[in-house]
Amino acid sequence: MGEHHPLIVNCPLSIVNCFVMLQRIQTVYLLIIVALTVATLFLPLAVLQSGDQLFVFDAAGVSTMAAQPELVYPTWGLFALVTAISLLAFLTIFLFKKRILQIRLCVFNAILMIGFYALFAFFYWNLGNQKEALSLGLKIASSFPLVCLILNYLAIRNIGADEALVRSLDRLR
Repeated sequence: MGEHHPLIVNCPLSIVNCFVMLQRIQTVYLLIIVALTVATLFLPLAVLQSGDQLFVFDAAGVSTMAAQPELVYPTWGLFALVTAISLLAFLTIFLFKKRILQIRLCVFNAILMIGFYALFAFFYWNLGNQKEALSLGLKIASSFPLVCLILNYLAIRNIGADEALVRSLDRLR
């Protein structure tokens, strides 16, 4: 059987599974995706300027930049999409025994991440039709979904490598 760490021998099975799960690099990638998408929910994505007025564009909507911010244009669809991306990445972590399902969920999550930029562009375009001469200044949080997309790709590659390893070991038996 092989030697076990003395702390793991007396632990319940669920703790051992969590320890094994956290040793995989794709789990780290998925946790970073969760952290970045949660940050995307609360950080400003862009600053919009229309004439003398400044607006903050975040996942919840476009608000005025004042002491008392007022929601001018709600973007709850964007908020829901970012929340879904975060929850899906978190759920995918715990499906480490079902690698094919993990890969499929990661691919679906990648499609949602691309959809984030499409929806962001739609809201900006729609808002530009309502206001005259709207200039856009992107913030760092608007790049988080792109970073998540890259991390998601790396997670898919590593999950696929795990699946290939398991299949090759099954062939040897």
